[in-house]
Amino acid sequence: MKNIIQTQLFKISSLNSLSVILKIGVGLVTSKLLAVFVGPSGMALVGNLRNFMTSLESISTLGFQNGIVKYVVESKNDKSNFQKIIATVFISLLLVGIVLCGILFFFAIYWSNQIFGANYNYSFVFKVLALTLPWYAVSLYFVAVINGMGKFKKVIWITIIGNVIGLLLSLILIWNYKTLGALLAIVVSPALLFLVSFYFFNKEVPFLQAIRLRFFDFQIIKNLSSYSLMALVSSIFGPLVFLAIRKNVIAIVGIDQAGYWETMTRISSYYMLFAGTILSVYFLPKLASAKNENETKAVFWSYYKSILPLFILGLTLIYSLRFFIVELLFTKDFLPVASMFFWQLIGDILKVAFLILGYQFFAKKLTVAFIIFEIASLAVLYFLSNYLIHFFGIQGVLIAQVLDNLIYLLVLVVYFRKYLF
Repeated sequence: MKNIIQTQLFKISSLNSLSVILKIGVGLVTSKLLAVFVGPSGMALVGNLRNFMTSLESISTLGFQNGIVKYVVESKNDKSNFQKIIATVFISLLLVGIVLCGILFFFAIYWSNQIFGANYNYSFVFKVLALTLPWYAVSLYFVAVINGMGKFKKVIWITIIGNVIGLLLSLILIWNYKTLGALLAIVVSPALLFLVSFYFFNKEVPFLQAIRLRFFDFQIIKNLSSYSLMALVSSIFGPLVFLAIRKNVIAIVGIDQAGYWETMTRISSYYMLFAGTILSVYFLPKLASAKNENETKAVFWSYYKSILPLFILGLTLIYSLRFFIVELLFTKDFLPVASMFFWQLIGDILKVAFLILGYQFFAKKLTVAFIIFEIASLAVLYFLSNYLIHFFGIQGVLIAQVLDNLIYLLVLVVYFRKYLF
């Protein structure tokens, strides 16, 4: 026990758990506010905007985040190359942010119609998003650099502080502006992370000294392009598929059912934070620095022996408390969500099992294989969801997720078998 407690993984996992618990606490409050003030239909609109934001996040960072982690890991002791990476990526993201700002601001009505439908006019939300997006993109860049430098604790502290800021802003906006406030909180809260991430980044890498136009190197962009392509495929097509599925759910079983599904997805996102954060903060840098099959195998099995069992245990507890959780987080109007837990939890266990394998694509720059598997998986999810919903209603979408995750896990186990067995 003493040896376990002294390991870096345990220390990082413990701090990460604190971050996740805080995030869940934030979710408890904001979810309750959403349930009371916007209801199931408003929850569906919030889900649409979240999916759009996920795609936009990847575009605004050019999908460089995982690539930044890998190259910072490899070059943090090479000052010249490190400076080139820092300056090149920042200048590139700044230019992209300015372009996106204009597209969002001047075509706000168009985006409102596409995301929410012609019956809802939330163009103001997209004008606000246009002004906040560049700050959010740069904050993600700061976090990726800090992560690549191995400063795991600082990454988690940034997340913790960001969650607190997001909670306070959400409380004010949702309380005063209902659905509009909820949507504004989604687009404004992430941008406030800039100040926190800049503080930690500047302590590690003096900003004014690091960002110089003479350090710009197009070869860096070329090297990162593979990561960009992988991230963009996942982060753009994934949310678009979920957006299409949700629109189909609304058309076939109604907007309230779509709201219940979004509610279940929201609950899932809380506990998935534990695995997702520890993967990106701790295991991705480890995989990126692994020099041979044995080292990679050690990273994989460290994950399967430590993180996966704890996750399964936690989800078992969540399932037993599902009715209590729904009423605590939301209202009695959302009790139908309790019937969705079984398939959602099964699907998430399978997802956590294959996530560590999926990170190997980024760690070893396996671009073509990743794109093929990702697009195939999304296609399976889309067609299974649209087919099974006719037989099982909204449960059909959840069953489709389980089948898709199972297939993906089996395919990845076969593909990466030399790193596992």
